[in-house]
Amino acid sequence: MKFQIEVLKSKIHRVSVTEANLNYVGSITIDAALMEAANVIEGEKVQILNVNNGERFETYVITGERNSGIICINGAAARKAEVGDIVIIVSYASVEFEDAKTFKPWIVFPGPGNKL
Repeated sequence: MKFQIEVLKSKIHRVSVTEANLNYVGSITIDAALMEAANVIEGEKVQILNVNNGERFETYVITGERNSGIICINGAAARKAEVGDIVIIVSYASVEFEDAKTFKPWIVFPGPGNKL
């Protein structure tokens, strides 16, 4: 029997929220360099884990200016994070069970200013 499971595909570990824009349609804006390093694309569904307040929510990605360090929570989700909060951004992929055993996710550990 073949089946698929969801596994961690990408993770941007412990970045600081630089903006929270309540008056935007929705999403999270992420520095293009971080997206590329974590193998995340524009429009991809991501889960945001807020280390400061325990909030967990899902949204989609918008590409931010490269090397800007931008992590902007947009729309209603802006109520779930404040500027300066530390968040973890993750995405998952469906993979065949046997392939999942050897799959290696893209994990990024940015430094100060959300820089690589």
